[in-house]
Amino acid sequence: MAPQTKASSEQVEKLIGTLRDSNAMSGADLVQRRAGFERLMASTPGPMRVQIRHVDANGVDGDLIWPARLHHPIGRRAVLYLHGGGFYSGSLRTHINIAGALAKAASADVLLIDYRLAPESSFPAQRDDAVAAYRWLLTSGYKAGNIVIAGESVGATLAIEVALNQLHLRGPLPAAIVAMSPVTDFAGTGASLVANASEDPFMGKDELTLIRNAFVRDRSLDDPDISPLYGNFSGFPPLLIQVGSRETLLDDSTRLADKVRQAGGSVNLEIWPGMIHQWQIFPFWLDDARKSNARVAEFAISHFADRPMQ
Repeated sequence: MAPQTKASSEQVEKLIGTLRDSNAMSGADLVQRRAGFERLMASTPGPMRVQIRHVDANGVDGDLIWPARLHHPIGRRAVLYLHGGGFYSGSLRTHINIAGALAKAASADVLLIDYRLAPESSFPAQRDDAVAAYRWLLTSGYKAGNIVIAGESVGATLAIEVALNQLHLRGPLPAAIVAMSPVTDFAGTGASLVANASEDPFMGKDELTLIRNAFVRDRSLDDPDISPLYGNFSGFPPLLIQVGSRETLLDDSTRLADKVRQAGGSVNLEIWPGMIHQWQIFPFWLDDARKSNARVAEFAISHFADRPMQ
C-alpha cells in the first residue's frame, strides 16, 4: 500500500477522538457500549441512491439493499455483510452506510443482518445466524458462485466461520470471502497484540478479554469454531484480508494469510498504513475507508460468476 498521507493521519486522529467521546469503546457494561455506538452511528449520514427491503432470512432480521438504478425483488449477485462490534454491538442502522456503499460499488444486493448479540446470546448464536442468512440467500435465488461474504472485526470472524462450516458440511461455498480487520485468534497469541498496544487505541488485550468472556464463556480459545486461525483451510474460497498497520490484531491477519496460502488457497493481504481497527466502516469521515470499500467491491466483482456489466 502507498504511504499514509498527512490528511489521512489527521482524519484518523479525529476519528479516534470522536470514538472516545461516544463512550462506544469504554467501560465494562456492554449494553451501555452498544447504546453509545448506536447514538454515534445514528448521527452519521445514511446511504443514498439505494433501495432497502426488510427481510426475514431464516429467522434472522435483515435488510436487503440494492442500487436504486436497478429494479428487481431479487438480483443475481449478493454480498452477505456481517457487521462487527465485538459481538455485543452493531445493528442494521450502524452498518447501513458501508452496506449501501458496497451495493452500489459492486452492483450487487447486500444482505445486512441483525444477528443475536452478547451478553444476551453467546456462541454459537452469532455463527448460527450468519449461516442461516447464507442459506437463505441460497434458497432465495442466488447461486453460491454469485455470493461473497464480507465483514469487519468479529463480523469478519463470522464470515470466515461460515465458509469453514460449509467446508465441514461439504455444502456450497461462496465465491469469495472478505475479512476486514478480522479477529482470528481469541487466545491472543499474536506478537502484535503487545507490539502495537500503544498504537491501537481501542483493541487490545483487555478488549479482547472482554469480548471473549461475553462470547465464548467455557469454550476452549483455540477451538476452530471460536478462533478460525486454528481451522482447516484446505479448499477455502478466495480471500481478501484488509488490516491496519497500527492494529494489535495485525498478526491475526498475517498468520491467517500464511495459513490459507499453506493450504493452497488464494489470498490478497492488504496492510493499510496508519489505520486502526475497523476503520472501513467510516467512509463518511475517512478517505481511506472509501478507498478500502472500493477495493472490496472490486474484489467481489472479480469473483462473481456473473459479473456486472461495466
